[in-house]
Amino acid sequence: MNISIANRSDKKKKKAPNYKSMDKSMPENEERNLLLPKPQPPASVFPTSSGFSPPEIVNPARWTAEGMPVQERSTWGSGIFSCLGSCDEFWSSDLEVCCLGSTVPCVLYGSNVERLRSGNQTFKKHLFTYTGLYFLGNVLFGWNCLAPCYAFKNRTAIRHTFNLEGGCETCTKSCGCCGSMIEDDDQRETCESICDFTTHFFCHPCALCQEGRQLRRKLPHPGFTTQPFLMTIPPAEQTMYRNA
Repeated sequence: MNISIANRSDKKKKKAPNYKSMDKSMPENEERNLLLPKPQPPASVFPTSSGFSPPEIVNPARWTAEGMPVQERSTWGSGIFSCLGSCDEFWSSDLEVCCLGSTVPCVLYGSNVERLRSGNQTFKKHLFTYTGLYFLGNVLFGWNCLAPCYAFKNRTAIRHTFNLEGGCETCTKSCGCCGSMIEDDDQRETCESICDFTTHFFCHPCALCQEGRQLRRKLPHPGFTTQPFLMTIPPAEQTMYRNA
């Protein structure tokens, strides 16, 4: 009885595969390849008739000639014709920017340059230069046409500082024109500089207000920087007790 039970238990045991019993004429490399997973073909040769499709690549990374990843440019915080700003915590500042841009653009331009560059005497230097060009253009040509030719460079500096889209790239995304220009960096920057000049020449007060709203949301005024200070707190009143 014990012998029959032992025979049944031996039959139920599974034999482990004997890799040594494989054909010895097979090379050793081919034996290892049998145990490895087969490599998949590239995405371009996947058969489409059998129901397979190549995998989709989401947000492919773009690289520069130096091997650095290309950062996507962001949009401006507000539109160029949003002179009254938006209903957020900066609404009072947006109203101030609108009033300065429509009445004294020289003050707004000097304030924008001061926030961006934070240099010594930056506000006065650019204020006087802008004011001189403003009066010279009105005397010679009857309107402010010289100051925008001087102030558009500040818009280019703001785009580079905050990695913002220019007018050429915005038009390409909206209507599809100038697509070949934005692919090359040099051509794109030339086109964006022309768009900056055109924006200031034809919509100078609106361009100044848009730049002012962008700077006030991103950079604090250099005159409002706080300095750390040390405050000494005296100890609390102490009393002495005598044990009875």
